[in-house]
Amino acid sequence: MNMLDLMGEKLKKDNIPLADRMKPKKLSDFYGQEKFLGENSILKNMILKDSLMSIIFYGPSGSGKTSIAKIISNETKSVFIKLNAVTSGVVDIRNAVEKARLERSYGNRTILFIDEIHRFNKKQQDALLPYVESGLLTLIGATTENPYFEVNSALISRLHIIPLNSLEDKDIKNIINNALKKDSVLSKLGLSITSDAMEILVRLSGGDARKALNTLELVVSVLNSKSTIEQTDLEMVVFSNGIKYDRLGDNHYDTISAFIKSVRGSNPDAALHYLAKMLVAGEDLNFILRRLIILASEDIGNADPNALVLANSVRESVNFVGMPEARILLGQLTTYLATCPKSNRSYLAINKAIADIETMGDFEVPVHLKDASYKGAKNLKNGENYKYPHDYKNAYVKQNYMPNKLIGKTYYEPSNRGREKYIKEFIDNIKKL
Repeated sequence: MNMLDLMGEKLKKDNIPLADRMKPKKLSDFYGQEKFLGENSILKNMILKDSLMSIIFYGPSGSGKTSIAKIISNETKSVFIKLNAVTSGVVDIRNAVEKARLERSYGNRTILFIDEIHRFNKKQQDALLPYVESGLLTLIGATTENPYFEVNSALISRLHIIPLNSLEDKDIKNIINNALKKDSVLSKLGLSITSDAMEILVRLSGGDARKALNTLELVVSVLNSKSTIEQTDLEMVVFSNGIKYDRLGDNHYDTISAFIKSVRGSNPDAALHYLAKMLVAGEDLNFILRRLIILASEDIGNADPNALVLANSVRESVNFVGMPEARILLGQLTTYLATCPKSNRSYLAINKAIADIETMGDFEVPVHLKDASYKGAKNLKNGENYKYPHDYKNAYVKQNYMPNKLIGKTYYEPSNRGREKYIKEFIDNIKKL
């Protein structure tokens, strides 16, 4: 029996996708989110001690929200009721409340899990409030949307928000290897995966466990009699979906090169094209962000210092919200950086300074600039004759700051673009004093 026959036989029996078959049943089966589920973490202890408070899991698709809820349902001795906000309403909430009241009379707690809780309107959310407040229901919500915007403030004030991030590469690798070894279908095939294929699969997943497993299942379906998943097998699946992806080859590096050069060249439209290409191909978002953060300093610098601030802010936000919403933040950052005034003068300046150190060696710090704060410093005349700028008009006084052999040396020469033109004016003015 080949792979297709075996998978076909299994699908006829239960038609359960790989991602659902591999949902963890206990904490030891779960990969990722160590901050909240690692050793001695509060959430892990609450689950193990069956002492959960009302919480909302907030994070991107495939980060483990419903999987953690499933684990809780298996671990808890409380009655566990599951609703989906897309298909449920106030009537379902009332039924859950009646069930909880009955169970309380038997001395049992009730946990109500609501998937996609952001889909509930205000009236539906308000219906939960008195029962969460009284403790009749322990509410667990799951959402991909920011709960501070999508969930009523009154309800939010009674919940603990647990922000989950996209899974790390090592977590996705563990999930894939676990599926190959332990899944009821794949484990019978004796499959292995090359390191290159694994890297591509991890990158394509974008930190989404469900996406990784769905892609793996699709790849296995086209293997025929092969027992090893290779890079070409991943490429076949990717190409069939209209995406050209090459992790290590020219296309990967050509695209990021074209992207950065378009931003540096102040062409937001071309930059957006290459950004879109990388996003559709499942490029690592942190790879893109790292290059943009470098560009914000190297190619914009003091012409617009806010560029670096925004780049770092977007990096933090992207890792918080995940895809698909991260595309919005990356689009904003890309267009902002592309339309900023450009200057590489800070980049050139530090390179010149480093080159001098490497070629000319180290020079002694002038005595008046040396540390004079420790006992005995005065005996060495450290800090002697140092002029404190704030004691002078405009907080400036002429004095030498360079090592003696570098007096008069200039590294930083600001441009006339953006904010740097004001920096240039400032430097020119103090030179005249």
